[in-house]
Amino acid sequence: MTKKSKRLVALFLAAVMIVAVFAGCAKKPDTDTTKESCTGAAVSFMGEIVIGSTGPLTGGAASYGTSVKNGAQIAVDEINAAGGVNGYKLVYYFEDDEATGDKAKAAYDKLMDKGMQIFLGAVTSGASISLNDAIKEDGILQLTPSASQLEAVSVNDNAFRICFTDPIQGQAMAEYAYNTLKYTKAALLFNQDDSYSTGVKDAFKAKFKELGGKISVETSFTDDAKDFNAQLTQIASSDAEVIFMPIYNDKVAQIALAADAKGVKLPMLGSDGWDGVLGKYLKTDAEKKLVEGAIFLTPFFASDSDPRIQKFVSAYTAAYNAEPDQFAADGYDGIYIIKAALEKINATDKFKNEDLVAAMVGLEVDGLTGKMKFDKDGEPNKSAKLAKIENGTYVSVKVD
Repeated sequence: MTKKSKRLVALFLAAVMIVAVFAGCAKKPDTDTTKESCTGAAVSFMGEIVIGSTGPLTGGAASYGTSVKNGAQIAVDEINAAGGVNGYKLVYYFEDDEATGDKAKAAYDKLMDKGMQIFLGAVTSGASISLNDAIKEDGILQLTPSASQLEAVSVNDNAFRICFTDPIQGQAMAEYAYNTLKYTKAALLFNQDDSYSTGVKDAFKAKFKELGGKISVETSFTDDAKDFNAQLTQIASSDAEVIFMPIYNDKVAQIALAADAKGVKLPMLGSDGWDGVLGKYLKTDAEKKLVEGAIFLTPFFASDSDPRIQKFVSAYTAAYNAEPDQFAADGYDGIYIIKAALEKINATDKFKNEDLVAAMVGLEVDGLTGKMKFDKDGEPNKSAKLAKIENGTYVSVKVD
């Protein structure tokens, strides 16, 4: 046999091996996120389905957008490695919107120019609401991982969410504070510039008062606030037994440091924006002790012993050298929810928007952030978890 003939035979055998790899890996995956992905091999696809997200990658809320982006990417990689969805590759794009309406519109338009067919976004409520008109006009499925304000979903029939709404969070924490922890007098500290913060605060206030509790003081700050002395002085001079702070994790850390300096030692309660405060903003043991005993509502925390969560934590940590927060889990769940909806209609890359939207109603998915069943209003109908900060980490608290 000539050298040329040997080379042709070798190429032929290599081609046969590649085809065999494709055949073994490109099986139709199921919706169970606990199954091992088919990794380490190339996969052939019949086409592409394009998913896009907008969220903050810069600015004060950048940690949330980064987490959603990273969590979603892990899910996309897993699904593609296992053969995609119905034999189609998922393509994922993420654009920075800096958590502002104007930037969100520009980012959304850029995604549409890239061929976006499904919108996993926006990450924050204000940015999401600014896109309501465009999303309605385009008719594509919107599944926001973390926009909790009611108007981010309620105004469009093609909009759904993974996270809890602001009212649900505020009401749940008011009931827990009053009924379980037996607090009857609360201080409210919130960001007046943030619709998420004011929405959760309003719901907590209404429910706490309805239950018989008293709001001892209600004080706020602005987005650019760095000095919290005035607010803490008001709280310290009141008869409040607890501080409820429905705010994001960077402000939680700043206020915890300021409260320590001022000698304010009241227990703290919070909402899901707290997630990530440990490690990202309060890093040393001494800093973490400043929020010891604090309790906040969350759908996910990385120290949960659930094997599926620990598998995700390991994958995320290996990929990004960081511990995932609930926003990362929301992004991950979002991709698998989209996968389940696409499989429900046996979608190709030419699926109809209205079919995919219809598939979301009644869809049940058991995700990292809980078991969800989506209703016609776009809500996920899932139970809450509570996390307590103990010895510098998050531990689960039973919800009565």
